[in-house]
This record gives sequence, C-alpha cells and structure tokens, in this order.
Amino acid sequence: MSRGPELIITEKDNAARRIAEILSGESAETDRMNGVNVYKWGGKRCIGLSGHVVGVDFPSEYNDWRDVEPVELISAPIDKHPTQENIVAALRRLARNASAVTIATDYDREGELIGKEAYELVRDVNDDVPIDRVRFSSITKNEVTEAFANPEELDFDLAAAGEARQVIDLIWGAALTRFLSLSARQLGNDFISVGRVQGPTLKLIVDREREIEAFDPQDYWELFANLTKDAGAGFEAQYFYLDEDGNEAERVWDGDRAAAVYDALKETDTATADAVRRRTRTDNPPAPFNTTQFIRAAGSIGYSAQRAMSIAEDLYTAGYITYPRTDNTVYPDDLDPRELLEAFINNRTFGEDAEALLERESIEPTAGDKETTDHPPIHPTSELPNRGEISEDEWEVYELVVRRFFATVADAAKWEHLRVVSVVPDVSVAADGGETVEDLSLKANGKRLLEEGYHAVYPYFNAGETFVPAVEEGESLAVSDVKIEDKQTQPPRRYGQSRLIETMEKMGVGTKSTRHHTIEKLYDRGYVENDPPRPTMLARSVVEAAEKFANRIVSEEMTAQLEMDMQAIAAGEKGYDEVTDESREMLELVFDELMNAGEEVGKHLQQSLKADKRLGPCPECGEDLLVRKSRYGSYFVGCDGYPDCKYTLPLPSTGKPLILEDECEDHGLRHVKMLAGRKTFTHGCPQCKADEADEQEDEVIGVCPDCGEEHGGELAIKQLRSGSRLVGCTRYPDCEYSLPLPRRGEIEITDDRCEEHELPELVIHNGDEPWELGCPICNYREYQAQQVGGDELESIKGIGAKTAEKLKSAGVEDVKSLKDADPDELAGSVDGVGPDTVRNWQANAD
Repeated sequence: MSRGPELIITEKDNAARRIAEILSGESAETDRMNGVNVYKWGGKRCIGLSGHVVGVDFPSEYNDWRDVEPVELISAPIDKHPTQENIVAALRRLARNASAVTIATDYDREGELIGKEAYELVRDVNDDVPIDRVRFSSITKNEVTEAFANPEELDFDLAAAGEARQVIDLIWGAALTRFLSLSARQLGNDFISVGRVQGPTLKLIVDREREIEAFDPQDYWELFANLTKDAGAGFEAQYFYLDEDGNEAERVWDGDRAAAVYDALKETDTATADAVRRRTRTDNPPAPFNTTQFIRAAGSIGYSAQRAMSIAEDLYTAGYITYPRTDNTVYPDDLDPRELLEAFINNRTFGEDAEALLERESIEPTAGDKETTDHPPIHPTSELPNRGEISEDEWEVYELVVRRFFATVADAAKWEHLRVVSVVPDVSVAADGGETVEDLSLKANGKRLLEEGYHAVYPYFNAGETFVPAVEEGESLAVSDVKIEDKQTQPPRRYGQSRLIETMEKMGVGTKSTRHHTIEKLYDRGYVENDPPRPTMLARSVVEAAEKFANRIVSEEMTAQLEMDMQAIAAGEKGYDEVTDESREMLELVFDELMNAGEEVGKHLQQSLKADKRLGPCPECGEDLLVRKSRYGSYFVGCDGYPDCKYTLPLPSTGKPLILEDECEDHGLRHVKMLAGRKTFTHGCPQCKADEADEQEDEVIGVCPDCGEEHGGELAIKQLRSGSRLVGCTRYPDCEYSLPLPRRGEIEITDDRCEEHELPELVIHNGDEPWELGCPICNYREYQAQQVGGDELESIKGIGAKTAEKLKSAGVEDVKSLKDADPDELAGSVDGVGPDTVRNWQANAD
C-alpha cells in the first residue's frame, strides 16, 4: 500500500481551505500544483475541485451540425472527458501516492456525482487506495470534525441518479437545440436552446402571459366614507352589500347604482354603529427555511433566485449557515435551539434578541410539513461572522437566515381585531331605472398588535396596525369625506422568480438545486426579459411549436416522471441504464412528431425571432427596422429591406440591446435598453439619439496632443449618434485621437485649466453631487492606471510591471516625471532601454 500523504477532496477551493483550517487547527500551508491550491499539514493534503471537473459529451465526430442529424444524437455514445485539465492533473498527481483518500463534496445528488467523478479519477492512478466519504450539513468545526471521525462509503446509487440526469439533459438538450436551431437557421452563438426542464418552465411563463393578454377587464366601483366618534379621530369605512349568495361584497358592478349610493351617502350626516365585534387572533411563527422558502424570502428583500443562492452557498462554505439546498422544514432532533441561541448572546446585532428568546422557559421550534433526512432546514451555525468580514449583500442575507431561525423559536404574536359595521337606514337609492329603499352598510376593520411575539425578531412580515376607535353598538357616528373610486379588475400577475420556483416545485419540475439555474438560463438565452420574467416572441414561438408538434417538450408530466425515476435510482429501485434507455425512447417519439414538421417549425421560429428584433418602421422605405449584429459582434439598427434599403442607426458599443415596450411618439420606434451588468442603461429611441448627435455642435476645448502642432487639430466634446460622448480630434478620421466621457449627465466646462495639458477641468452634473472629472487626459490616465492595479506608468503603452519598477529605480515615479525626463539621460539609467524607446513612451503618455 502507498505510504504518501492522506488526500482530502472537496467540491470547491474555498471549501478545501475552510476544511483544512478546521482539521489543521489553522496551521495548514498553501502550495500550488498545476495552478491549483493544495493545502497541506502533517501527513495530509486537501484539494478543492471546481464543481464538475469531468463532463459528458458526444464524440467529436458528432459535433458537425450539418453532417450529423439531430435525431442521431439520441443513440450516440457518450464520452467522459476532463473539463478542468489542470485540476484533474493535480488530483491525479496527489492521488498516485496517497495512502488514503477522503471525498468531502457536498451531500446531495450533484455532490455525490462529483464525488464519484473524483473517485474514478483516483482509481485511474491508484487501484487499491482506501476511499472514504464524509458528509456534513455545515462546514463548522464540530460537524467537520465529527464527519471525519465517522467516515462512510460513497453512495453509488445517488451518484447514478445525478449521472442519469446529466446524460438525459445532454441528450434532450443537444438533440432538440440542434433541431430547432437548424430549422430556424440560427447557428453560431445565436443558436436556439431548449432543455428538459427549460421547456415546461418556459410554458409556465408563456401560459401566464397568455392569461394576461386574454384578460378582459371589467369596470367596478368602491365607495368609502370617514366616520367620526364625537369630536375624536375619524376612521375610514367602506360601503358593502350582500350579494346573491349572501356574501359581503365591496365592488359595485353597476355604475348607476354606484353613483346613486354615492349621492345618498353625500346627503347623509350620521350613521349608527350597528354591530361591534372584537376577537383575538394567534399569529403563529413561520416554519424553518427550506430552499424554496428561503428564495421567496430573499426575493422579498430584492435578491434574484440566482443571487440569493450564490450568496447562501458562500455563507455555507464559510461555515456561517447550513447547506442551502434542502427540502426539509423540520429541525433535526440533535439541534439544540437553546445552545445555538447562546452563541449569539454577545453579538452586537443579535445579542439582545437572543437573550430575550433565552428567557423563555421552554423553547419549542416550529415545524413545516416536509421532513427529510439529508440536510436540516437552512439555519445559522454557532460560528458567527464579524460584519466587516463579509459584504453588505452577504450580511443582509445572513441576517435574514439568522432572524428566520430566531422567529422559529419565538412566541406566537397576538392581534386584536375590531370590526365595526355602521348603518344609514332607509335610504332611497335610484338605480337601474327604478328606486329602492334600503339600509346602506359601512364596515371598518381595525387590528392592533397585543403581543409582538416573533415579529420582534423577524421584521420581514407586515406588522402594521389599522386604527379603529372603540365604539358601542347604537352609537351615532358623523359621516364625512365620502368618495367613490372607479376601478377595473386586474389580470393575473406575472410570476416573480420566487413564485415561479414555488410553482415549479409543486409541479415536480426541476429540483431544489437546479430551479434557480433554469430561470437564469432562460434569461441568458433570450427567452425571458425583465423581472418578473416576461417571455420574448422567441419563447412564445418555441412553446407554440412544441404544443403543436411535440407537446412532450413542454410537458411537466414528462419531466416530473423523469425526476421520480431519478429518485428511484437513488433509492436502488431502478437502474441507470433502465431510466436513460426509457428517456431515449421518449425522445425518439418526440422526433417522430417533429421530423415531419421541420419546415413549418423553422418558418414559425424565424418569424418570431424577427418580431423580437423589430423596433418599428423604416423612415425611408417603410420596412421593419431590426436590431442586427455585425460580423464584428457589435449591434446596430438596420432595415429589413436590405440590400435595397441601406438605412441604419447606431447603437452603443457597450452591452446587449433589449427592446422595451415603450415607443417613441415622434418616430414610432421602440426604446432600447443596453444590458451591461451593473452598467446597464436605457438608450431610448435610436432615431432620437442619432438626431440629437447630428444637431449638436462640437465644442472645442483645446489643442490635440497628437496632431495639433503639425496639422492644427483641436480637441472637442463630441456627441455620437450611438449616444456615447467623447473628447476627440476635429480632424477625424485623419486623426483618431479620442478620450471617453461619461454617457450621462450635463458636462460643465470650467475656467480652471490643467497645468500639464492646458485643457479645461470638466464637471459632470448627474444627480445630487457633481462629479469633478477634471482634465480629460489626466482622468483617462487615472482610469488606465486603475485597470492595471493603480500604477500610472503601467497605463502607458509599452511599459509593463518590470519596466515600471526599473523606471522608478531611476527616479521616474509618474507620467509627468517621465514626460519631463531627458530621453538620452533616462536611457542611460535603465538597462536595455534606448532613447527612441523613451521617446515612444513619452509620445504614448497622452
């Protein structure tokens, strides 16, 4: 048996670092092997993977889309190959002489599969080394230490379930993506993607949009009046009546009747309190967080599903919360809530609340309706971060998790509800061509928080009170401020991301680990836009084509059945081959339906793709103006009548265009937003932007440093047709010297001038605080320096880090001192540099 170090394999590098710190007592050192961190202490080594470092794919001969038909992929062989070759090479080197191996990947289906991939890589180079598996739900000292003291075996059935999903998703995704893309003639980077879980999720979003569009709004009216007891404070009451079924109704559907009730109330001075009812309601604390409910709560404070899970995974790896992928809503028996609360006593943010909760005689946490045995609900660990150790976003999500745990061990809240029904008796109401005499009823519902309970520690639920004064039955109330509101029924709302994930969970579409990734893919692939997600025309087209020609693509029953099959594999009730073969057979049935309709499907998709790019009519020929992509990768607006019509408009070079619903009143073109991450901005109407640039005169601010002396070029502030702004030479295109300017804000040219470049200092007004941009050349130099780590000299073309160090040793600390230096003298002070090189640096300094 090998006598080398013991090897520990984790799923990611940050988990490896954390586990190494725990097991080594923070004495582990870091080595680099093949560009990968390896943590070592005593006789142990620990390496982190990067998720899946081995992928599945078809052999290379199946990669030619034109020679290999999509249907051939269904029965094609599947190869495994390294996707992170440097990590795989490092792992094999460490495993070759390892005396023992412990796999410590995340404990779920994907983690088990990643563990199996590591197992196979180890076995490739070391046949007989013992391999253990450890499992934990939080990377804390106690859990990690206990897990390594009690190792188990790899769960090959659970890993097989993950592998089945991986292979099925590959086959379905590749075959359907290739078919749809070829049918629509969308190749290269603009291919049309579809997958096993994407299809049903997309149909959910499209179906909701259909409901919204088909919705027929109805008019109705609601009436209110202010009631006052004696000379006290007034309270608002709403008119109601009993409908045909004897239920209270506030909406008045007949306009004449609404107007008649309004007139009658306006003529009324008093109403009588007819019924007063008080009751106390118990408001129970929420259940512990599972993944879906965590995503929903994080969404309520502004985090997308993907962002929330990314932050939660980082907090888990750092040891601050438990594993965030769980269906469980029942704390395990070995969780001592009192002991966990005690860990927060001395914390500045949570200490006071923790002490208050510990004062209870008995602490019994709430429980939800889902209990599993893999991971506990998401909750904080006893290892607390300092607020400065994590980002603001991480702290906000961490506090949400902490306070949810606090809420689950807190008392119920108690509310007092007061309902007052007042009556204006025997009022004549003329409506519907006749007149009735009836009592007009007004109701007011107040609520008051008697016992704050869990709301004291969990401020994310609404705990607002509604004031209604105590009145007695028969008491007279003054009527004033009568108002009538005309309204319309509203269509169903689009699914927010958290609500969409909840719906996917109920339908059995996807898993807790994949649902948020699926939504992110729909955004990335142009199927949805905005938040809540709105389907594009391409999304509608794919769903319509699937419904018409192969409904299984978007059927939740099919994907839910596959999820159940994978659970059966994990339980040892079905085999990997059985499930993957069934899936191939199902896909063959889909292609039997699709192959006969390829031309029709392609035409339908092409029309939808064009509709997604349409801005409006071309002013020269009347054809559609479309957002197009040049062969260089940039976007512009071009006419669909090309080549007969060559009308174009520019778009900003930054970001990917998203066509908005807003339409320009002057040109009939839809507005454009440029998606560029945090720098996303609304460009507006492309025609308006181009017209503004054409009308704006360039404002000269100084001499061009490139051609001013020889050709008289001047620097001017220019507004481009794309909406961008810059300082550029008036001799363009003969001189291409330019400097970027901020896209937004009013530019003020001050009287102060830069001593080095003799250009005016600029100030940008965009918001409350003006931004002193200063000299545009100096500002751009500072920007370049920031891009290379803050070194001014390295911002100059031709000067790298080593050369910058040599220059500093020679007394050249910054750009100004370089420009002032004598080339011959400086060349003599710096090894390997001639005077001409120095002169080039000085020329490039601006």
